[in-house]
Amino acid sequence: MISRVSLLAFLIAVFVTLLCLKSCELLAEENNGFDLTNSQISQEKILPGGPARDGIPSIDKPEFVTIDKSNWLSDTDMVLSLELNGISRAYPIAILNWHEIVNDRLGNQSVVISYCPLCGTGMAFSSAIGGRVLEFGVSGLLYNSDVLLYDRQTDSLWSQIMSQAVSGPLAGNKLTQLTLNQMRWGDWKQRYPKGEVLSRNAGYSRDYSTSPYGDYDQSPALYFPVEFLSRQYHPKERVLGIEVNGKFKAYPFAELAKLSGNELQDQFNGEELLLRFNAKNRTGEVFLSPNQQSKPAVNAFWFAWFTFHPKTSVFSAELLE
Repeated sequence: MISRVSLLAFLIAVFVTLLCLKSCELLAEENNGFDLTNSQISQEKILPGGPARDGIPSIDKPEFVTIDKSNWLSDTDMVLSLELNGISRAYPIAILNWHEIVNDRLGNQSVVISYCPLCGTGMAFSSAIGGRVLEFGVSGLLYNSDVLLYDRQTDSLWSQIMSQAVSGPLAGNKLTQLTLNQMRWGDWKQRYPKGEVLSRNAGYSRDYSTSPYGDYDQSPALYFPVEFLSRQYHPKERVLGIEVNGKFKAYPFAELAKLSGNELQDQFNGEELLLRFNAKNRTGEVFLSPNQQSKPAVNAFWFAWFTFHPKTSVFSAELLE
């Protein structure tokens, strides 16, 4: 026969369990349904961006058209350019502002193209992790103002700029970054006259002639808090950021604009580098010298690069004098 003390203890245990379950349920809802119990970054710094999971819809079945069918773009519009397996594709930022992720395939390689309008960062990765191909979506959550992707196979969250899963079954896994260059449409179509362009026929009703972020790119204001800030440059100053053997360096276009010409030979952490840039357009590419092998770089807002890499080296034109 159960004593009153034992019964009371049992009821308290049931109550506490139900309370914990309810708390977990509310926390899951607060985190757009993602389980953050094994998060590798502070849960308090993972913030809701506003939209629910997939509230910003990824493009999962992209269609591509030829340059002559992309006359809605002006020469000054920005695109992200990917060359892989003999295929050249342009992904207009005017489209990515509304979708942020494109799950694509070039030849026999599956890739994910990602763009974070808040950080100004376009990055491409191989979708293959541990022998399987993942499909990515927009979680609706942010870390340091940067988009957190999620894969639909395991519900793991992935930091775009960190290129790494930060929670879920795949936490700690790294994505393989591909060379994705940001450039003006006028330059891209001259460089790749037979290239393919992401179509506006994405299956959603969006006004791709406007940006949902207004004048955000020019404003010093940030929508969300970040861990580290530097006033060395305007928060939205564009930089080319690279990683070399575990160390990071930023090349602000404000510094590159002080140079004569459009090339820079540099040495960083044991590597010889060649930068080709257009300071006026705030675009550029990085190569390993002397063989000129393309090296992945990130064209980012200064605040975004710095908050993820507060110990970054920074190129200064004055040091060359």
